[in-house]
Amino acid sequence: MRQSLRFAALTLLLLAAAGAQRDAPPPAVDYPPDVSYDGRVTFVRLRWQDDGRFRGSWGSAWNHDYPRAEQHLSKIVRELTYLDVRLDGSRILTLDDPALLKYPMAFMWEPGFWSLTDREAEWFRAYLLKGGFVVFEDFDGPQQWNNFSAQMRRVLPEARFVKLDQTHRIFDVFFRIANINAIVHPMSHIPPSYYGIFEDNDPSQRLMVVANFDNDVPEYWEWSGQGLFPFDTSNEAYKLGVNYLIYGAMH
Repeated sequence: MRQSLRFAALTLLLLAAAGAQRDAPPPAVDYPPDVSYDGRVTFVRLRWQDDGRFRGSWGSAWNHDYPRAEQHLSKIVRELTYLDVRLDGSRILTLDDPALLKYPMAFMWEPGFWSLTDREAEWFRAYLLKGGFVVFEDFDGPQQWNNFSAQMRRVLPEARFVKLDQTHRIFDVFFRIANINAIVHPMSHIPPSYYGIFEDNDPSQRLMVVANFDNDVPEYWEWSGQGLFPFDTSNEAYKLGVNYLIYGAMH
């Protein structure tokens, strides 16, 4: 009960405090994307080359929701858990950056438009097989899924996706997510699907990849201070994000 009250209080704080416009430039001084490695849990976002297919060739895909999504989630995690999460900045790394191997988990946005080089596929494969855990966010529809799965086959040719249901431990690693289907896409409101890739294709082993398909969970994190989305759904989206960071840190 105490944990639930603290969570509600912190979310209310974010609802009241966050206020930057979506297209405003990121606060380079207050939240730099290149903090040096010091052993603490650091939010890592993966950067990749946008080939121009993203939303009519404007903007980039990989930096959607930056930086407020990671800022807000990191604050929640720092307040509610014993993880020593950095609040002074994050890392933005390419898939072939050797520094990625220092971090146990990372997030990627918009993989429906993702395009890999051979070098990136090789280095990303090494990262996952050496213990890395990656969450893919913000993509929907069969065309985007086909692109994402094609890129992942280049990374892990033998891997297969397994649909995750309510019983998987990632939905209960810290918070018990009462209904994983309730965190619907904030814009389309279509029901989400969660897919995973397991080490050696064995569901009893380590989860290496989670794909939040037909959803945009970080949109709730980013806009929790604007009152655009239902309070309860934003809470559940935060709980899911906390679970991902806890799982990545522990496995």
